[in-house]
Amino acid sequence: MAGLEDLRRRVDELDRGIVALLNQRAALSIEIGRAKDSSTPDSRLPAPVYAPGREAEVHRGVQSASEGPLPAEGLRAIYSEIISCSRTLQAPLRVAFLGPAATFSHQAALSHFGSSTTMLPVTTIPDVFKETEVGRADYGIVPIENSTEGAVTFSLDSFVDSDLKACAEFRLDVHEAVMARVPLAEVKVVYSHPQAIAQCRGWLRAHLPNVPVVETPSTAGAAEQASREVGAAAIGPGVAATVYKLDVLEPRAEDVAGNVTRFLVIGRHMSERTGRDRMGLMFSIKDRVGVLQDVLALFAGAGINLTKIESRPSKRRAWDYLFFVDLDTHPDDPAVQAALVQLQELTVFQKVLGAWRRTD
Repeated sequence: MAGLEDLRRRVDELDRGIVALLNQRAALSIEIGRAKDSSTPDSRLPAPVYAPGREAEVHRGVQSASEGPLPAEGLRAIYSEIISCSRTLQAPLRVAFLGPAATFSHQAALSHFGSSTTMLPVTTIPDVFKETEVGRADYGIVPIENSTEGAVTFSLDSFVDSDLKACAEFRLDVHEAVMARVPLAEVKVVYSHPQAIAQCRGWLRAHLPNVPVVETPSTAGAAEQASREVGAAAIGPGVAATVYKLDVLEPRAEDVAGNVTRFLVIGRHMSERTGRDRMGLMFSIKDRVGVLQDVLALFAGAGINLTKIESRPSKRRAWDYLFFVDLDTHPDDPAVQAALVQLQELTVFQKVLGAWRRTD
């Protein structure tokens, strides 16, 4: 059996080899960036450095190449940082998220884009869209759906008037911590984002039944408020307790195990077709009996799998609704192009919200 010093020497040798290979990879990334720019139709416009479809292929490739013992989650985290550094070598990237620091959106942005990316915290989900639209951010990341509470309506509503397109998705395991500077028995008010509150209704009824619960724009904002107010608690990601110097009273207050939030990355372009795609579509149907059934039959007849449907008031007139659907296809697929032409006969208007590589 090898001694400790010998094992450490072998580790040092491997580290030197890894660093050399990483620098070779970085040099290739710079060449790829130049090749992208030279291949764009308008040479005055730099090619996007973020290619979500290609990055998904890289992650899939390294996962399949691994024979252990490194866990898949750890390998993904390592390569997220490698890819993040590679992007920065081509061009700096700015990503807007619902802030402040330590929100679930912040965690999702860091996990997906890596720490070499410049993160831009904003106050509301509509502000994520605005910052990306005006160019202060290259991309934004917004929560779109929670496995416990369903759709995030602020994000759906923001798509209505925006020209931005969804281009990637990311799923984050969510654990809601209760945090404060006082013991549970001394908590007089609880702050959190509406989604987090909804995910912890049962816990709140059982442990703080007579304590008022106040909604805040973000979970991290709730933690910040609790850090300034005597007798206040917050619900949100456990990392917020560290940032705002709070004690974690309950690390997992969510009512349902396996709580997952799905995030969408938004930008000026949707992802290219990969063969394993999902697209978002919004439409408003004509006012006649059976029209929604006809819409669903149209997609079924075209062999297009509809994975989700949500309705939201259009806010234009009473009882007028917008429908948001996810389809297992890409707008460049001839079958869906034909279906969208036929859909015009059944709808007042329709809008493609984007396309991305599926993660399920």
